[in-house]
Amino acid sequence: MAETVTVEIPHRLTKLEARQRLEGGLQRVHEQVAGRAVNVEQEWSGDHLDFKAGMMGQTISGRLDVEDNVVKLELDLPWLLASLATTIKGRLQKEGTLLLEKK
Repeated sequence: MAETVTVEIPHRLTKLEARQRLEGGLQRVHEQVAGRAVNVEQEWSGDHLDFKAGMMGQTISGRLDVEDNVVKLELDLPWLLASLATTIKGRLQKEGTLLLEKK
């Protein structure tokens, strides 16, 4: 059965700074998976991002909202990846926190 992972990452940045860091992080991920038969789609609308990533017949979709003090992320995992939900959530929390640390 499919599963939705929800992550909230607090930050002390402006919304613009947070979004710019997220865009940079997503660009790095996109560059890392380029050429590996991974199809990535993303569309920003203001401070909201809808995205999909597909590989080997599996599609992960999600939504991301940049708010004043928190970034909210929802990730819809297909049933083959649902067993990894806890691991994926922990990794997203860790990497997102590092990305959004005030420097």
